[in-house]
Amino acid sequence: MIRKVITTALVCVLALGGIHAQDKFRQELSLGASFGTTFSKVSFAQTKVQQGMKMGYTGGLTIRWITEKNLGLQAEVNFVQQGWEEKFEEQPQYKYSRTINYIELPILTHIYFGSKRFRVFVNLGPKVGYAFGEKTDENLNGATPNTENTQHGMPLEKKFDWGLCGGPGFELRTGIGSFLLEGRYYYALGDIFNSRKEDYFSKSSSQVISAKLTYMIPIFK
Repeated sequence: MIRKVITTALVCVLALGGIHAQDKFRQELSLGASFGTTFSKVSFAQTKVQQGMKMGYTGGLTIRWITEKNLGLQAEVNFVQQGWEEKFEEQPQYKYSRTINYIELPILTHIYFGSKRFRVFVNLGPKVGYAFGEKTDENLNGATPNTENTQHGMPLEKKFDWGLCGGPGFELRTGIGSFLLEGRYYYALGDIFNSRKEDYFSKSSSQVISAKLTYMIPIFK
């Protein structure tokens, strides 16, 4: 009788162990590519510049490592356009915008919830970038329709950009890979112009809203 009880107990333990092994979390490394749209402006102080949101584009490569259940790390290398576009309410025939092209590197914490097929996630973390080019689009021809125009003649003075970014998204996991739709907000902690006491602007930091679609393929699980 005792032998039967011990045997039954061992069978139950082995069965539970097998079920636990089947449900055990497996790490996942994925690689993907993204493309999307940006809407940006620059926060100027001590003088206010009337602006709308400037539209640009972004795209790049993403690598994601799911290290444990509901948590992972994500790194990206992206091309991104940001800058500002001014508004001339009293003289709408005029236009002025500055596009700054960056290579950026976000390092993000990836938090997700959901099923094996559909997930909701949030990415949060720091970002650094380097400006490698800028372009101005304007038709002012020397006119000064706004009170503040000093920034028009100022080239980009700080090429390194850094700050914090994050936002929510949705992921659809299929047999051919994962499709992710994500919104993100970036707040720069650095400035695009010098901001010492003797400089014209005390602040000139970027703010960017972006939306992008990413396709990812798991490399291993």
